Amino acid sequence: MNKEKIRIGFIGLNPDSHWASRSHLPALKTLTDDFEIKGVANSTHASAQRTANALQIPYAFENVQALIHSDEIDLVVVTVKVPYHYELVRDVLAAGKHVYCEHPLGNGLKEVKQLAALAADKGVVAVVGTQMVVSPQVVYLQELINNGFVGKVLSTTLIGSGGQWRDETLRDVYYMYDKNNGATLLTIPLAHTLAGLIKVVGGFDQLTSRMTSNYSTVKLNDTGEVKPKTAEDQIMVMGTLKSGAAISIHYRGGMSKGTNFLWEINGSEGDIQVTGNIGHGQLAQLSIYGAGREDKALKLLNPPPENPVAENVARMYELIAGDIKNGTRKAPTFYDAVSLHTVLQAIETNE
Repeated sequence: MNKEKIRIGFIGLNPDSHWASRSHLPALKTLTDDFEIKGVANSTHASAQRTANALQIPYAFENVQALIHSDEIDLVVVTVKVPYHYELVRDVLAAGKHVYCEHPLGNGLKEVKQLAALAADKGVVAVVGTQMVVSPQVVYLQELINNGFVGKVLSTTLIGSGGQWRDETLRDVYYMYDKNNGATLLTIPLAHTLAGLIKVVGGFDQLTSRMTSNYSTVKLNDTGEVKPKTAEDQIMVMGTLKSGAAISIHYRGGMSKGTNFLWEINGSEGDIQVTGNIGHGQLAQLSIYGAGREDKALKLLNPPPENPVAENVARMYELIAGDIKNGTRKAPTFYDAVSLHTVLQAIETNE
C-alpha cells in the first residue's frame, strides 16, 4: 500500500458505459503519481466484481457501506444518479472520508445545504463536480475580462441545447424526464454552464424567469413505451448581474440544426463570442472569438480542446490532490454548490 497516493473508491463505476468510464477513468490514467483506484461498489456485488475484474481494481466491495468504511479508501467518488447523492454523500461524510460527488450534489437546495454543513463540520475535502469552472477556456475568458479586453461588460447572452428533454429518449436516462428526480435541463446543462458563466462575469443581482414545456410525454425508443414527462424543456431567464450588466438566457431541450451553444459578452470596448457543439458547458468543445477596441471583426482567440470531458475532470482531480495534501480548498466546494443551487432555485421559483 502506497501511502503517498490517494486511494479512490468509486460508487457507481462500470467499465463500458456511463459518465464515470468516459471521464473519470481516462482522467485518472494521467494522474497515476497522485491517485490509485482501490475499490468499487455498485448496486450489486456481482456488478462490482465485473467492474473490478475488467479494470483490475483490487477490491469489489459487497455494498457501499463496506467501501465507505474501508481502511483502504481515502477518497470516495460518487458517480451514481442524482436521487442517490444525498444519502451516499451523507454517509461518506459521517465516516470522515474525503468525497468527490458529481453535480448536482443533491436534489434541491435543502439537501445541498445540509451536506455542505456536514462537510464543514467534518473538515474533509468535499468537492462537487462543476467541471466547467476549471476548464482552460473559462480561465482564459476570466483573464480576458479581468484584463479589460472588452472594457466594461454591458451585457451577456447565453443560448444552449440540452441534448435530452424533448419527446424521445432511452429507458436508461428516462429518470431525467421526471422533475422530482432533480436531474433536469435546469440542474444539469444549464447549471454546469452557469457555474462557468458566473466565474467569468460574476453573479446575479436580480432575475426573472419562465420555465415551460412543449411536451408532456416522452417515447422510449428502445422499448417503445410512452411515459409522462414533467421536466421542462424550455428555460428563459433575464435580469442583471452584480456588476450592473444585463443578462439573458434561453436553454431548450433536444438539439438544434442551428445553434447549440452561443455565449456572447458585449462590452464598452469589445466583444467576445463563445461557440460550442452542445449546451453542456462542462463537456462542450468551446471556441472563443473576440474583437478588441482596435479590431473590426471577431477573430479566433482560443481553439476548442480535443477532449474537454476527460481533460476537465483531470483538472478537478489535480485540485483535489492539492487540497488533500496541502489542506487547501481550491477545488469547487460544497458551499460553491450551495451558491449555484441558490441561483437554480431562484430560476425555478421565479423569486
